Amino acid sequence: MNISHIEHIGIAVKDLKTAIPYYEDILGFKCYSIEEVADQKVKVAFFMVGETKIELLEPTSEESAVAKFIEKKGEGVHHIAFRVNNLVEALAECESKGVQLIDKAPRKGAEGLNIAFLHPKSTAGVLTELCEE
Repeated sequence: MNISHIEHIGIAVKDLKTAIPYYEDILGFKCYSIEEVADQKVKVAFFMVGETKIELLEPTSEESAVAKFIEKKGEGVHHIAFRVNNLVEALAECESKGVQLIDKAPRKGAEGLNIAFLHPKSTAGVLTELCEE
């Protein structure tokens, strides 16, 4: 698998309006985009930190995976995302090495990226997302 860099770190928050001021006013980052990803039932806000993004995830439904995460673990780091050159090949390689896939095929994510998640049971407890432009 050819990973080029950490694409983003996803952070689950209850409310973007409450969370964004910390990143802007205290850390000095600029929120450059907010969008809703309807099929994942989240609204996301993005900040650039060098080559890596911080992605704040606010659930838009109590049925969303992010809402369930917050209910179980509270707000905080939800996942880490890596940029790959060929997502289909990366998923096949992971599966061939025994990694449990949440997504067996790429799907559309925020910012128009193709994404797929690897199950934390196979990734040392860290929900891992693979992304491709």
